[in-house]
Amino acid sequence: MTLISHPVRMSSTRKSMVWNFVVLATLIVSGVSQRAIGQNGPPSVLASVTLNQNQDTASFPNYKFRDGETLPDVRIHYTTLGKPHKNARGGVDNAILLLHWTDASSQSLLTPEYKQALFAPGAPLDATRFFVVIPDDIGHGESSKPSDGLRAAFPHYGYGDMVDLQHKLVTEALGIAHLHAVIGMSMGCMNAWQWAEAYPDAMDGVMPIACFPAPISGRNLLWRRIVINTIKSDPLYNNGSYKEQPPSAVTAFAIVRMMIDGVPALQHEVPSTRAAETLIRGIKSQIRGQDQDANDVIYAFDSSRDFNAEPGLRRIKTKVYALNFADDEFYRDSLQILERDIQQVPQAKFAIRPITVGSVGHFTMSHPALWKDQVQEFMNWLSTN
Repeated sequence: MTLISHPVRMSSTRKSMVWNFVVLATLIVSGVSQRAIGQNGPPSVLASVTLNQNQDTASFPNYKFRDGETLPDVRIHYTTLGKPHKNARGGVDNAILLLHWTDASSQSLLTPEYKQALFAPGAPLDATRFFVVIPDDIGHGESSKPSDGLRAAFPHYGYGDMVDLQHKLVTEALGIAHLHAVIGMSMGCMNAWQWAEAYPDAMDGVMPIACFPAPISGRNLLWRRIVINTIKSDPLYNNGSYKEQPPSAVTAFAIVRMMIDGVPALQHEVPSTRAAETLIRGIKSQIRGQDQDANDVIYAFDSSRDFNAEPGLRRIKTKVYALNFADDEFYRDSLQILERDIQQVPQAKFAIRPITVGSVGHFTMSHPALWKDQVQEFMNWLSTN
Protein backbone atom coordinates (compact mmCIF):
# COMPACT_ATOMS: atom_id res chain seq x y z
CA MET A 1 0.00 0.00 0.00
CA THR A 2 1.26 3.43 -0.91
CA LEU A 3 0.52 6.31 1.42
CA ILE A 4 0.15 9.72 -0.20
CA SER A 5 0.08 13.21 1.27
CA HIS A 6 -3.67 13.43 1.61
CA PRO A 7 -6.13 12.93 4.50
CA VAL A 8 -7.20 9.67 2.84
CA ARG A 9 -5.44 6.33 2.67
CA MET A 10 -4.70 5.43 -0.91
CA SER A 11 -3.60 2.24 -2.57
CA SER A 12 -2.66 1.70 -6.23
CA THR A 13 -2.38 -1.61 -8.04
CA ARG A 14 -1.57 -2.73 -11.55
CA LYS A 15 -1.70 -6.24 -12.92
CA SER A 16 -0.64 -7.74 -9.63
CA MET A 17 -2.80 -5.90 -7.95
CA VAL A 18 -20.57 2.97 -4.20
CA TRP A 19 -35.94 6.37 -1.21
CA ASN A 20 -34.47 10.11 -4.31
CA PHE A 21 -32.00 10.97 -1.44
CA VAL A 22 -33.97 14.06 -1.35
CA VAL A 23 -36.68 11.34 -1.38
CA LEU A 24 -34.62 8.89 0.65
CA ALA A 25 -33.75 11.66 3.07
CA THR A 26 -37.46 12.34 3.36
CA LEU A 27 -38.04 8.63 3.87
CA ILE A 28 -35.36 7.90 6.38
CA VAL A 29 -34.91 11.27 7.96
CA SER A 30 -38.65 11.79 7.92
CA GLY A 31 -38.80 15.46 8.58
CA VAL A 32 -35.59 15.66 10.59
CA SER A 33 -33.06 17.75 8.68
CA GLN A 34 -29.63 16.27 8.03
CA ARG A 35 -26.65 18.55 8.46
CA ALA A 36 -25.91 20.01 5.06
CA ILE A 37 -22.25 20.26 4.19
CA GLY A 38 -21.44 22.89 1.63
CA GLN A 39 -25.03 23.50 0.57
CA ASN A 40 -24.95 27.12 1.65
CA GLY A 41 -22.11 28.23 -0.61
CA PRO A 42 -21.97 31.68 -2.14
CA PRO A 43 -25.29 32.25 -3.96
CA SER A 44 -23.41 33.93 -6.81
CA VAL A 45 -21.52 30.70 -7.47
CA LEU A 46 -24.65 28.60 -7.83
CA ALA A 47 -26.53 31.32 -9.66
CA SER A 48 -23.80 31.59 -12.28
CA VAL A 49 -23.76 27.88 -13.11
CA THR A 50 -25.20 27.00 -16.49
CA LEU A 51 -25.98 23.33 -16.12
CA ASN A 52 -28.04 22.91 -19.30
CA GLN A 53 -30.27 20.65 -17.23
CA ASN A 54 -32.88 18.62 -19.11
CA GLN A 55 -35.23 15.76 -18.28
CA ASP A 56 -36.74 13.13 -20.51
CA THR A 57 -38.07 9.56 -20.49
CA ALA A 58 -36.98 6.65 -22.66
CA SER A 59 -39.48 3.87 -23.40
CA PHE A 60 -38.60 0.25 -24.12
CA PRO A 61 -41.61 -1.79 -25.37
CA ASN A 62 -42.20 -5.48 -24.64
CA TYR A 63 -39.28 -5.59 -22.24
CA LYS A 64 -38.15 -8.96 -20.91
CA PHE A 65 -36.34 -9.10 -17.58
CA ARG A 66 -33.58 -11.58 -16.80
CA ASP A 67 -35.92 -13.92 -14.92
CA GLY A 68 -38.32 -14.06 -17.89
CA GLU A 69 -40.95 -11.65 -16.52
CA THR A 70 -42.10 -8.99 -18.96
CA LEU A 71 -43.65 -5.54 -19.13
CA PRO A 72 -45.38 -4.16 -22.24
CA ASP A 73 -43.56 -0.88 -21.68
CA VAL A 74 -40.64 0.06 -19.43
CA ARG A 75 -40.05 3.75 -18.81
CA ILE A 76 -36.64 5.02 -17.73
CA HIS A 77 -36.70 8.66 -16.72
CA TYR A 78 -33.42 10.53 -16.74
CA THR A 79 -31.79 13.93 -16.30
CA THR A 80 -28.86 15.28 -18.29
CA LEU A 81 -26.48 18.11 -17.49
CA GLY A 82 -24.28 19.84 -20.02
CA LYS A 83 -24.03 19.07 -23.70
CA PRO A 84 -22.57 16.11 -25.58
CA HIS A 85 -19.34 16.75 -27.43
CA LYS A 86 -18.48 14.72 -30.51
CA ASN A 87 -15.01 13.75 -31.63
CA ALA A 88 -13.70 13.69 -35.19
CA ARG A 89 -15.37 10.31 -35.75
CA GLY A 90 -18.76 11.64 -34.66
CA GLY A 91 -18.87 9.81 -31.34
CA VAL A 92 -19.71 11.44 -28.00
CA ASP A 93 -16.52 11.64 -25.97
CA ASN A 94 -17.48 13.55 -22.80
CA ALA A 95 -20.35 11.48 -21.32
CA ILE A 96 -20.45 10.52 -17.64
CA LEU A 97 -23.05 8.12 -16.25
CA LEU A 98 -23.91 9.04 -12.64
CA LEU A 99 -25.87 6.45 -10.64
CA HIS A 100 -27.97 6.99 -7.50
CA TRP A 101 -28.50 4.86 -4.40
CA THR A 102 -31.35 2.64 -3.21
CA ASP A 103 -34.83 4.17 -3.33
CA ALA A 104 -33.46 7.47 -4.61
CA SER A 105 -33.60 9.09 -8.07
CA SER A 106 -31.79 11.54 -10.31
CA GLN A 107 -33.23 14.36 -8.18
CA SER A 108 -31.15 13.10 -5.26
CA LEU A 109 -28.02 14.08 -7.16
CA LEU A 110 -29.27 17.54 -8.13
CA THR A 111 -29.22 19.18 -4.71
CA PRO A 112 -27.44 22.54 -4.33
CA GLU A 113 -24.50 20.76 -2.74
CA TYR A 114 -24.15 18.29 -5.60
CA LYS A 115 -24.37 21.09 -8.14
CA GLN A 116 -21.79 23.22 -6.40
CA ALA A 117 -19.38 20.45 -5.41
CA LEU A 118 -19.44 18.38 -8.61
CA PHE A 119 -21.07 20.21 -11.55
CA ALA A 120 -20.10 23.90 -11.20
CA PRO A 121 -17.40 25.38 -13.47
CA GLY A 122 -14.06 24.04 -12.38
CA ALA A 123 -15.65 21.21 -10.33
CA PRO A 124 -14.69 17.59 -11.06
CA LEU A 125 -17.74 16.93 -13.28
CA ASP A 126 -17.96 20.46 -14.66
CA ALA A 127 -21.20 20.61 -16.70
CA THR A 128 -19.61 23.07 -19.10
CA ARG A 129 -17.15 20.32 -20.08
CA PHE A 130 -18.98 17.05 -19.50
CA PHE A 131 -22.32 15.56 -20.51
CA VAL A 132 -23.67 14.00 -17.31
CA VAL A 133 -26.45 11.40 -17.58
CA ILE A 134 -28.37 10.60 -14.37
CA PRO A 135 -31.09 7.95 -14.76
CA ASP A 136 -33.92 7.06 -12.39
CA ASP A 137 -33.30 3.33 -12.12
CA ILE A 138 -36.06 0.79 -12.69
CA GLY A 139 -38.29 0.81 -9.59
CA HIS A 140 -37.22 4.33 -8.65
CA GLY A 141 -38.17 7.97 -9.18
CA GLU A 142 -40.27 8.56 -12.30
CA SER A 143 -39.24 5.31 -13.96
CA SER A 144 -41.50 2.25 -14.02
CA LYS A 145 -42.10 0.90 -10.50
CA PRO A 146 -44.54 -1.25 -8.49
CA SER A 147 -46.57 1.70 -7.19
CA ASP A 148 -47.54 2.60 -10.76
CA GLY A 149 -50.35 0.05 -10.40
CA LEU A 150 -49.01 -3.50 -10.62
CA ARG A 151 -47.93 -3.50 -6.98
CA ALA A 152 -46.56 -6.94 -6.00
CA ALA A 153 -47.23 -8.22 -9.54
CA PHE A 154 -44.49 -5.95 -10.87
CA PRO A 155 -41.51 -7.89 -12.32
CA HIS A 156 -38.95 -8.75 -9.67
CA TYR A 157 -36.04 -6.80 -11.11
CA GLY A 158 -32.47 -7.23 -9.90
CA TYR A 159 -29.30 -5.20 -10.18
CA GLY A 160 -28.51 -7.00 -13.41
CA ASP A 161 -31.76 -5.67 -14.89
CA MET A 162 -30.87 -2.18 -13.69
CA VAL A 163 -27.55 -2.24 -15.50
CA ASP A 164 -29.15 -3.72 -18.64
CA LEU A 165 -31.60 -0.80 -18.75
CA GLN A 166 -28.92 1.77 -17.98
CA HIS A 167 -26.95 0.41 -20.93
CA LYS A 168 -30.00 0.53 -23.22
CA LEU A 169 -30.63 4.13 -22.16
CA VAL A 170 -27.05 5.16 -22.89
CA THR A 171 -26.53 3.28 -26.14
CA GLU A 172 -30.00 3.13 -27.72
CA ALA A 173 -31.89 6.18 -26.43
CA LEU A 174 -28.91 8.55 -26.24
CA GLY A 175 -26.70 6.99 -28.90
CA ILE A 176 -23.55 7.01 -26.75
CA ALA A 177 -21.17 4.18 -27.65
CA HIS A 178 -18.46 5.00 -25.12
CA LEU A 179 -18.57 6.69 -21.71
CA HIS A 180 -15.77 8.70 -20.21
CA ALA A 181 -16.74 7.47 -16.75
CA VAL A 182 -19.32 5.60 -14.69
CA ILE A 183 -19.69 6.90 -11.13
CA GLY A 184 -22.16 5.46 -8.62
CA MET A 185 -23.03 5.61 -4.93
CA SER A 186 -24.14 2.60 -2.82
CA MET A 187 -26.54 0.74 -5.17
CA GLY A 188 -25.02 2.82 -7.96
CA CYS A 189 -21.59 1.82 -6.62
CA MET A 190 -22.43 -1.84 -7.16
CA ASN A 191 -23.87 -1.01 -10.59
CA ALA A 192 -20.52 0.64 -11.44
CA TRP A 193 -18.70 -2.59 -10.62
CA GLN A 194 -21.21 -4.43 -12.84
CA TRP A 195 -20.60 -2.01 -15.72
CA ALA A 196 -16.85 -2.61 -15.48
CA GLU A 197 -17.41 -6.35 -15.85
CA ALA A 198 -20.36 -6.51 -18.26
CA TYR A 199 -19.11 -3.79 -20.63
CA PRO A 200 -15.31 -3.77 -20.23
CA ASP A 201 -14.63 -1.50 -23.21
CA ALA A 202 -17.57 0.87 -22.70
CA MET A 203 -15.85 3.45 -20.49
CA ASP A 204 -12.47 4.95 -19.62
CA GLY A 205 -12.98 4.29 -15.92
CA VAL A 206 -15.44 3.60 -13.11
CA MET A 207 -15.68 5.08 -9.61
CA PRO A 208 -17.63 2.90 -7.15
CA ILE A 209 -18.46 4.92 -4.01
CA ALA A 210 -19.67 3.33 -0.74
CA CYS A 211 -19.88 -0.40 -1.37
CA PHE A 212 -17.91 -3.63 -1.69
CA PRO A 213 -17.66 -5.69 -4.88
CA ALA A 214 -18.60 -8.66 -2.70
CA PRO A 215 -22.23 -9.81 -2.31
CA ILE A 216 -24.25 -8.04 0.36
CA SER A 217 -23.91 -10.19 3.47
CA GLY A 218 -23.62 -10.15 7.24
CA ARG A 219 -25.06 -7.16 9.09
CA ASN A 220 -25.83 -5.37 5.84
CA LEU A 221 -27.92 -8.26 4.56
CA LEU A 222 -29.62 -8.93 7.89
CA TRP A 223 -31.05 -5.43 8.34
CA ARG A 224 -32.36 -5.42 4.76
CA ARG A 225 -34.23 -8.68 5.36
CA ILE A 226 -35.61 -7.31 8.65
CA VAL A 227 -37.02 -4.29 6.79
CA ILE A 228 -38.59 -6.46 4.08
CA ASN A 229 -39.97 -9.07 6.47
CA THR A 230 -41.33 -6.45 8.90
CA ILE A 231 -43.52 -5.01 6.14
CA LYS A 232 -44.53 -8.33 4.57
CA SER A 233 -45.51 -9.91 7.89
CA ASP A 234 -48.00 -7.11 8.63
CA PRO A 235 -51.55 -8.46 7.94
CA LEU A 236 -52.47 -5.03 6.57
CA TYR A 237 -49.78 -5.41 3.93
CA ASN A 238 -52.24 -7.84 2.32
CA ASN A 239 -49.70 -9.38 -0.04
CA GLY A 240 -48.98 -5.96 -1.48
CA SER A 241 -52.62 -5.06 -2.19
CA TYR A 242 -53.05 -2.56 0.65
CA LYS A 243 -55.27 0.51 0.30
CA GLU A 244 -53.22 2.50 2.81
CA GLN A 245 -49.56 2.15 3.68
CA PRO A 246 -49.25 -0.67 6.26
CA PRO A 247 -48.40 0.45 9.84
CA SER A 248 -45.33 -1.79 9.81
CA ALA A 249 -43.76 0.62 7.35
CA VAL A 250 -43.13 3.02 10.24
CA THR A 251 -40.99 0.43 12.03
CA ALA A 252 -39.25 -0.56 8.84
CA PHE A 253 -38.40 3.01 7.91
CA ALA A 254 -37.18 3.71 11.45
CA ILE A 255 -34.76 0.80 11.04
CA VAL A 256 -33.58 2.29 7.75
CA ARG A 257 -33.05 5.64 9.47
CA MET A 258 -31.09 4.01 12.29
CA MET A 259 -28.86 2.04 9.94
CA ILE A 260 -28.13 4.59 7.24
CA ASP A 261 -26.25 7.07 9.44
CA GLY A 262 -22.92 6.56 11.10
CA VAL A 263 -22.90 5.87 14.84
CA PRO A 264 -21.20 9.21 15.70
CA ALA A 265 -23.76 11.13 13.64
CA LEU A 266 -26.72 9.54 15.40
CA GLN A 267 -25.05 10.04 18.78
CA HIS A 268 -25.09 13.76 18.00
CA GLU A 269 -28.52 13.90 16.41
CA VAL A 270 -30.49 11.80 18.93
CA PRO A 271 -29.20 12.90 22.34
CA SER A 272 -32.46 12.27 24.21
CA THR A 273 -35.74 10.35 24.29
CA ARG A 274 -37.49 13.51 23.13
CA ALA A 275 -35.27 13.68 20.04
CA ALA A 276 -35.89 10.00 19.27
CA GLU A 277 -39.68 10.42 19.60
CA THR A 278 -39.57 13.50 17.35
CA LEU A 279 -37.80 11.47 14.68
CA ILE A 280 -40.35 8.63 14.94
CA ARG A 281 -43.27 11.07 14.76
CA GLY A 282 -41.77 12.47 11.60
CA ILE A 283 -41.69 8.99 10.10
CA LYS A 284 -45.35 8.40 11.01
CA SER A 285 -46.31 11.68 9.39
CA GLN A 286 -44.59 10.78 6.14
CA ILE A 287 -46.18 7.32 6.02
CA ARG A 288 -49.61 8.74 6.84
CA GLY A 289 -49.23 11.11 3.91
CA GLN A 290 -48.27 8.14 1.71
CA ASP A 291 -45.21 9.98 0.46
CA GLN A 292 -43.50 6.59 0.33
CA ASP A 293 -44.73 3.22 -0.91
CA ALA A 294 -44.06 -0.05 0.89
CA ASN A 295 -43.97 -2.15 -2.29
CA ASP A 296 -41.45 0.18 -3.91
CA VAL A 297 -39.26 -0.10 -0.81
CA ILE A 298 -39.48 -3.90 -0.69
CA TYR A 299 -38.56 -4.21 -4.35
CA ALA A 300 -35.71 -1.73 -4.05
CA PHE A 301 -34.10 -3.49 -1.10
CA ASP A 302 -34.66 -6.97 -2.50
CA SER A 303 -33.14 -6.14 -5.90
CA SER A 304 -29.58 -6.49 -4.59
CA ARG A 305 -30.03 -10.26 -4.32
CA ASP A 306 -28.23 -10.97 -7.61
CA PHE A 307 -25.17 -8.79 -6.98
CA ASN A 308 -21.73 -10.35 -6.82
CA ALA A 309 -18.84 -8.68 -8.65
CA GLU A 310 -16.06 -10.71 -7.04
CA PRO A 311 -15.78 -13.52 -9.64
CA GLY A 312 -15.07 -11.10 -12.48
CA LEU A 313 -12.62 -8.71 -10.82
CA ARG A 314 -9.53 -10.06 -12.54
CA ARG A 315 -11.13 -9.57 -15.96
CA ILE A 316 -11.83 -5.84 -15.51
CA LYS A 317 -10.00 -3.89 -18.17
CA THR A 318 -10.90 -0.31 -17.27
CA LYS A 319 -9.48 1.90 -14.51
CA VAL A 320 -11.24 1.56 -11.15
CA TYR A 321 -11.07 4.10 -8.31
CA ALA A 322 -13.07 2.80 -5.31
CA LEU A 323 -13.99 5.13 -2.44
CA ASN A 324 -15.45 4.12 0.93
CA PHE A 325 -16.08 6.00 4.19
CA ALA A 326 -14.48 5.01 7.50
CA ASP A 327 -17.70 5.56 9.50
CA ASP A 328 -19.91 3.61 7.08
CA GLU A 329 -21.49 0.85 9.19
CA PHE A 330 -22.56 -1.04 6.05
CA TYR A 331 -19.09 -1.23 4.57
CA ARG A 332 -16.77 -1.14 7.55
CA ASP A 333 -13.09 -0.75 6.75
CA SER A 334 -12.33 -3.17 9.59
CA LEU A 335 -13.73 -6.01 7.46
CA GLN A 336 -10.92 -5.39 4.93
CA ILE A 337 -13.13 -6.67 2.09
CA LEU A 338 -12.41 -3.79 -0.29
CA GLU A 339 -8.69 -3.99 0.48
CA ARG A 340 -8.74 -7.72 -0.30
CA ASP A 341 -10.83 -7.55 -3.46
CA ILE A 342 -9.14 -4.53 -5.01
CA GLN A 343 -5.91 -6.53 -5.27
CA GLN A 344 -7.49 -8.54 -8.07
CA VAL A 345 -8.27 -5.55 -10.30
CA PRO A 346 -5.49 -4.89 -12.86
CA GLN A 347 -5.72 -1.07 -12.80
CA ALA A 348 -7.12 0.04 -9.47
CA LYS A 349 -6.91 2.64 -6.73
CA PHE A 350 -8.90 2.87 -3.55
CA ALA A 351 -9.39 5.40 -0.78
CA ILE A 352 -10.97 5.20 2.66
CA ARG A 353 -12.14 8.65 3.71
CA PRO A 354 -11.62 9.15 7.47
CA ILE A 355 -14.23 10.39 9.90
CA THR A 356 -14.29 14.18 9.96
CA VAL A 357 -16.64 16.94 11.04
CA GLY A 358 -19.76 16.58 8.91
CA SER A 359 -19.30 12.97 7.85
CA VAL A 360 -22.43 10.90 8.48
CA GLY A 361 -21.60 7.28 7.80
CA HIS A 362 -23.07 5.76 4.67
CA PHE A 363 -25.10 8.96 4.26
CA THR A 364 -21.83 10.81 3.57
CA MET A 365 -22.47 9.92 -0.07
CA SER A 366 -25.17 12.63 -0.06
CA HIS A 367 -22.51 15.23 0.84
CA PRO A 368 -20.12 15.36 -2.14
CA ALA A 369 -18.42 18.46 -0.75
CA LEU A 370 -16.67 16.00 1.57
CA TRP A 371 -15.31 13.74 -1.20
CA LYS A 372 -15.10 15.91 -4.30
CA ASP A 373 -11.30 15.86 -4.06
CA GLN A 374 -11.33 12.10 -4.60
CA VAL A 375 -13.59 12.55 -7.65
CA GLN A 376 -11.08 15.07 -8.99
CA GLU A 377 -8.25 12.59 -8.44
CA PHE A 378 -10.23 9.97 -10.38
CA MET A 379 -10.93 12.35 -13.25
CA ASN A 380 -7.27 13.42 -13.37
CA TRP A 381 -6.23 9.77 -13.48
CA LEU A 382 -8.49 9.15 -16.47
CA SER A 383 -6.63 11.90 -18.33
CA THR A 384 -3.32 10.03 -18.03
CA ASN A 385 -2.18 7.03 -20.04
